[in-house]
Amino acid sequence: MPSNNKQALIVVDVQNDFCPGGAVPVAHGDEVVAPLNKLMDEFLQRGDPVYKSRDWHPPATKHFQAYGGTWPVHCVQGTPGAEFHPALKDDPRIQIISKGLGDKDCYSAFDGTDLSAQLRQQGVEEVWVGGLATDYCVKNTVLDALKEGFHVKAVKSAMRSVDLQPGDGERALEEMRTAGAEILEGNEPYDEEQEAVAGR
Repeated sequence: MPSNNKQALIVVDVQNDFCPGGAVPVAHGDEVVAPLNKLMDEFLQRGDPVYKSRDWHPPATKHFQAYGGTWPVHCVQGTPGAEFHPALKDDPRIQIISKGLGDKDCYSAFDGTDLSAQLRQQGVEEVWVGGLATDYCVKNTVLDALKEGFHVKAVKSAMRSVDLQPGDGERALEEMRTAGAEILEGNEPYDEEQEAVAGR
């Protein structure tokens, strides 16, 4: 039978600094905007919650190379690089989740935020996840959602990977799948996907 679980969409870190031309660009990162906009439209039309997470770093944090971390300076609070991609859908019904406000890396949208509490408050049982990047913030968000007890669908067409090491993105997808996430290969409309679940 089709799933009746209440769903939410989590759009992970589609910010200027992670798109081409940004401080830590993900190759073809801007290509996630169109499929994510379509999904956001579908979820909002159904009245299901939509969340956009963002890195929201202070100017000085141990997350950055200059202070002993891994990454160049990026997504500093209030800077153009921290803004969402200009073509990414904006809507007052979309909730913003800010992460990485301190010295922790906080790759996951659940790390140091109240996202799990917000989802539970709304009765959400299943989350769909896409965004940037497959092998870092998307993967960690998916894994944390599973640890929190949510059903998870990871939308492969709506994410891109950093691939610091060749194949990191594919390995991240396999790690998500092994942990219990369903990997959606395409940007399946809700109704068609539910029919597939029903075996029709």
